[in-house]
Amino acid sequence: MTRNVNVRLARPEEDLLVGDLLVDAFLSAFARKLPDVVYNDDRKRHLRAVAEKRTAGVVLVAELDEEDIIGTVTVLPPRSPMSEAWLPNAADLRHLAIASSHHGAGLSRCLLDAAEDLAKSWNASTMCLHVRRGAVGVARLYEKRGYQRDASGDRDLTPFVYLEAYALPLLND
Repeated sequence: MTRNVNVRLARPEEDLLVGDLLVDAFLSAFARKLPDVVYNDDRKRHLRAVAEKRTAGVVLVAELDEEDIIGTVTVLPPRSPMSEAWLPNAADLRHLAIASSHHGAGLSRCLLDAAEDLAKSWNASTMCLHVRRGAVGVARLYEKRGYQRDASGDRDLTPFVYLEAYALPLLND
């Protein structure tokens, strides 16, 4: 049976569901791949702050067969006050997550396609993002899409985390 994935804007009434998906996806992925990463209550609150993300940018969700939300991503426009983009006129990609039950199925592709199209519609010149140092599989996912490592945007938040920067030039038609 073929299942259809639809990407759309998250609705306010889905904030709790999207927040729980983010916490579950981040905890399951990092607990398995980076066991030294600890997600405290503050980090979980930050992941669950979907309404705040929506006020600063756009929260997208991927739903399977118009029923189940199986993924999410947030895109912040250029000059958003929450943006961590280090390049001028850059959109900022944040919190890409796929439900742990659907990891490895290639479903992040539709969310990334929609996020990059959205950034292009804003005439952003670049899409910026950060990957936790050591998250090799996540970095590889972005590199396969054409994102390039740009150490000038790294964020050293040690002892908590070191974030490595990646950027994708966006060519507007």
